[in-house]
Amino acid sequence: MSFLQDIAKEIGNEYAGLVSDGVSAGDTSGYIDTGSYIFNALVSGSIYGGVPSNKITAIAGESSTGKTFFCLGIVQHFLESDPDAGVIYFESESAISRQMIEDRGIPSDRMMIVPVSTIEEFRTQSCRILDKYMEQDERKPMMFVLDSLGMLSTTKEITDVGEGKQVRDMTKSQLIKGAFRVLTLKLGKANVPMLVTNHTYDVIGSYIPTKEMGGGSGLKYASSTIIYLSKKKEKDGKEVVGNIIKCKAAKSRLTKENSEIETRLYYDRGLDKYYGLLELGEKYGVFAKRGNRIVVGESSVYPSAILANPEKYFTPEVMQALDEAAQKEFRYGN
Repeated sequence: MSFLQDIAKEIGNEYAGLVSDGVSAGDTSGYIDTGSYIFNALVSGSIYGGVPSNKITAIAGESSTGKTFFCLGIVQHFLESDPDAGVIYFESESAISRQMIEDRGIPSDRMMIVPVSTIEEFRTQSCRILDKYMEQDERKPMMFVLDSLGMLSTTKEITDVGEGKQVRDMTKSQLIKGAFRVLTLKLGKANVPMLVTNHTYDVIGSYIPTKEMGGGSGLKYASSTIIYLSKKKEKDGKEVVGNIIKCKAAKSRLTKENSEIETRLYYDRGLDKYYGLLELGEKYGVFAKRGNRIVVGESSVYPSAILANPEKYFTPEVMQALDEAAQKEFRYGN
């Protein structure tokens, strides 16, 4: 309707528009393939989906659960999938080095590290980058990563420490909430995905043992998806080559909350593309199991043999069946 279109132009709200044209800051405009079919299914309901391309995805867990490695695995696949793509990596832990990036096969010339120490600094710099990005005539694919929210301080906290004050900054959670309130709209408008790592803690006194993210409710409300990670080691002989990562959808606007999967994260090459699909296929009858083997045609093979040569066994027909299984397993409704 031209009347509504005229109103959208007059009110001066850059995010307003007809629903038929797409709600730029509300709709999920697409997905970023994470490099893991089963993780894609967990966060989007399809093995061919991934994290939302214009929203915030939080990756949370206790110390040493592989949050940074997990994000770097997604970053690696994002850059590999498009030679024009770039990543802005806000880093608060001083733990990322050029050697670490290049050892994982990530093109270091398409990844910019932005050290940040306070919430205010992160908010200002991320908004400036997005505003500059929106001025470009031709916008190349871009991803934001904040690693990690839990390590960010506030200007007041730093000042208090300098003055020797032993007081807690009660404004921190409000600053986080305000920063992500603004960022959510800007990311949606710019069609830029963002990964945020954060720590979790055990909730004391709860009847059922639960975990919660630090930093208050700001990130919790701003994120379209929150994934909690836990891990166990993956060995090749005696050498630890990576982690089996257990992923739980603590919050999801796209798939069933509290769904869980396991994926494999290699230290040197990121997420294993096919790991986790055998279990999904067994549950929905795509694969049959005979003892410790998987039935393939008239023979049976060990799961490790299938994962060692996935292209041979995961045919287009099998992948179609697995995608239908993923929709049944993770999406709401039929």
